Amino acid sequence: MDLSISTIMVKLDKIYTRGGDAGLTSLGDGMRVPKHALRVAAYGAIDEANASIGVARLHTDGKVDSMLAQIQNDLFDLGADLCVPVGEEEKPALRVNEQQVGRLEQEIDLLNAELRPLSSFVLPGGLPPAAYLHMARTSVRRAERLIFELNEEEQLTPQVLAYINRLSDHLFVCARYVNNCGQADVLWEPGKNQ
Repeated sequence: MDLSISTIMVKLDKIYTRGGDAGLTSLGDGMRVPKHALRVAAYGAIDEANASIGVARLHTDGKVDSMLAQIQNDLFDLGADLCVPVGEEEKPALRVNEQQVGRLEQEIDLLNAELRPLSSFVLPGGLPPAAYLHMARTSVRRAERLIFELNEEEQLTPQVLAYINRLSDHLFVCARYVNNCGQADVLWEPGKNQ
């Protein structure tokens, strides 16, 4: 869906509004809901995941960093999608699209082609960039759980569900890629310390 820039332009001239002092916040369609509402928790978890990716980017470069920069922007699109209930919008809402999901899939395939196959589960860690990416991946997984819980109560766009599911896979592959293409991966050894 094409949206004009005026549709999605954001102007923040005042940072605090006092509007949330009573425990309510506004969705993108203007509806007031409790700050602890599941929808607010879901897009709040997206914000946390985005911040985790920002920290990971302090330790990445090259194509992985470029991919993560696009993902950070996508996560604002995803948050915008979540903050306007489907079917409630009076004007076209910003929604995650198939191209964004497809780009993640292409990037996963591109990076994964350079990795050695796994013989066990990977423990979060290895080199510092990988450890930060694993941390971001777990933040995304938490957001994913909240989004799928919300989807059981209210209809979400299918692209939101697909994007968040692919994103944790993407971060996993990025973590392996920055771990010297998997050579610095720390593998789980079942029962090793029993």
